[in-house]
Amino acid sequence: MATTGAFIADLLDDLHARAQVGVNLLDLEHRARQLIKERGAQSCYWDYAPSFGRGPFRNVICLSVNDAVLHGLPHDYVLRDGDLLSMDIAVSIDGWVADSARSLVVGSPRAEDLRLIEATERALAAGIDAARSGRRLGDISAAIGAIAAEYGYPVNTEFGGHGLGRTMHEDPHVSNKGRAGRGLKLRPGLTLALEPWFARSTDRIVYDPDGWTIRSADGSRTAHSEHTIAITDGEPRVLTRRAA
Repeated sequence: MATTGAFIADLLDDLHARAQVGVNLLDLEHRARQLIKERGAQSCYWDYAPSFGRGPFRNVICLSVNDAVLHGLPHDYVLRDGDLLSMDIAVSIDGWVADSARSLVVGSPRAEDLRLIEATERALAAGIDAARSGRRLGDISAAIGAIAAEYGYPVNTEFGGHGLGRTMHEDPHVSNKGRAGRGLKLRPGLTLALEPWFARSTDRIVYDPDGWTIRSADGSRTAHSEHTIAITDGEPRVLTRRAA
């Protein structure tokens, strides 16, 4: 999983550098396909068909812009100055999965968008710090939710983090808000994808007609950060951390 995570970190670095004003989302999708093919990896998204969504997903990355936050379907859209883009990808190498997401502002950033991204990144760091052997799953959720509250952002609990390993989505579900000291006891070897995501002014979501793209119900902007981690006997290990 660490091997897969390192590849994902490099892939997101590559796309981050390419996500400029005037670039089409489909160009980013095709670049991700190219990198996955060259590495001999397998996309976890292609043909993904959960209970939500309209038909199988036929892309390798989720690209969500502005008020879209999850499962953004890559489409013919040219990035504009100030767009807030969230990129989320999961792949498998030799049967082992990793999952990561990153948000960025294209071109000239607005302070409120940088603050929103910062909140998700700080929440992710807090969740990771809480992910220690002997503690509970609720400690992770509470740590993430506390950062959201600090920034004044509401938290949606319909979608959150999850277990993963041989497949992209495994038990347990990891809510982005919860009560410390509750839930599954964390033990070494457990691997989780932690993914705080916030909308600026609502915890409600709506779906696009494509059946996939999830947006904030009030049209406010959104951000999303995610890492795959492993619980160890000591510090939690971040398997998708970008290179120093």
